[in-house]
Amino acid sequence: MTSVRYVAIGDSFTEGVGDELSDGTVRGWADLVAQGWADAAGERISYANLAIRGKLVWPIVHEQLEPALALKPTHLSFNGGGNDMLRPRTRIAHIADAFSEVLRRCDEEGVRLILLSGANPSGQLPLGRVVQRRGDLLSEAVVGRIADRPDVIRALNWPDRELSTPPYWSADRLHMNTRGHHRVAARVLEALGVPAPPSWWSLQDPAAERLRGMAYYRTHVGPWVRRRLTGTSSGDGRVAKFPEWIDVLPG
Repeated sequence: MTSVRYVAIGDSFTEGVGDELSDGTVRGWADLVAQGWADAAGERISYANLAIRGKLVWPIVHEQLEPALALKPTHLSFNGGGNDMLRPRTRIAHIADAFSEVLRRCDEEGVRLILLSGANPSGQLPLGRVVQRRGDLLSEAVVGRIADRPDVIRALNWPDRELSTPPYWSADRLHMNTRGHHRVAARVLEALGVPAPPSWWSLQDPAAERLRGMAYYRTHVGPWVRRRLTGTSSGDGRVAKFPEWIDVLPG
């Protein structure tokens, strides 16, 4: 059995949306962390990723946490609340309670928690000031829940002003691009005490085409609004990409 068994749970941020590979699959920061961890350790690690895009924070806890813990990991990373935050009626404390529940269960199972805050997209989004304010409140609430827990591994991305700038975001302005996912991966590895390739902190700008004006609203905002009105999710019908352990070998 390998010494490191790392499982990730969450939504599109952890699934890797925005970091699409040439075959159409998504990679993302958690996959990169697994590879960087194996490279630095010089040995294979076990990795699973149960995250599914579009999930609200409590469905993440109810649907992903226990299957993740059943794998008997040594480390579990958790992030959520980004989709909840876009719904103004959702209470910040209700979101933060989910983080407390994940920590409680990790304590019971003897699993080391890696806690992430999401990256800040507010500079590019419609109603960006509202997103900024609610994100600030959520970040403060979550950090408050772990203030007396130095054993919780922290990778806090919300305060990273560089990461919030356009070169780190995909065309929809809501998900990070490849550059953004590498920067988050570098921060997680640093929090783990594992050296990350220096280039991961700021890859060359992919200079992707960025839609503006009505073209942006038609392509990205319109479908999001339709999903809200119909009660559907971008994750409906999707399954986790790595629901069981895979071996990640040092490269």
